[in-house]
Amino acid sequence: MCEYCGCQSLTSIDELTREHEAVVALISRVRAALKAGDGAATAALARDIAAVLAPHTQVEERGLFPAMAVEFPDRIAALEAEHRRIEAVLAEAADRVPADPAWPGRLLDTLAQLREHILKEQDGVFPAALATLTTEQWEAVETVRARVGSALPGPGR
Repeated sequence: MCEYCGCQSLTSIDELTREHEAVVALISRVRAALKAGDGAATAALARDIAAVLAPHTQVEERGLFPAMAVEFPDRIAALEAEHRRIEAVLAEAADRVPADPAWPGRLLDTLAQLREHILKEQDGVFPAALATLTTEQWEAVETVRARVGSALPGPGR
């Protein structure tokens, strides 16, 4: 992922980036499970992705995005709408292998959208946040993170 602007030097952005990287790795495993015809593994991996994204999305939507919405309202609204679409498809596997034979195709389409979404955040939102957020706004992001935690192992976890 990106390292050109220095935004990963901030703990908040570094953690969000680590979550993106974990999701991208899981997406590769989903593709392999689908290719092998393993519906149970595919559904379990969809749940794993949802578990990583749950706190990640809260940090973005309750901390980072509100601070950026004043300057970039349309972009932030579009990212939040993408979150809802991605969550909806992943939620179909929340407690079982989806019976709908079209779900694997929807999942693949959604995961492609998720990869594009991650690039938008890595290459657009995070560098813009580095340039525009105040110390108080970064502290608000950290407060949300402290409240919601992370699905990834890390310092103090």
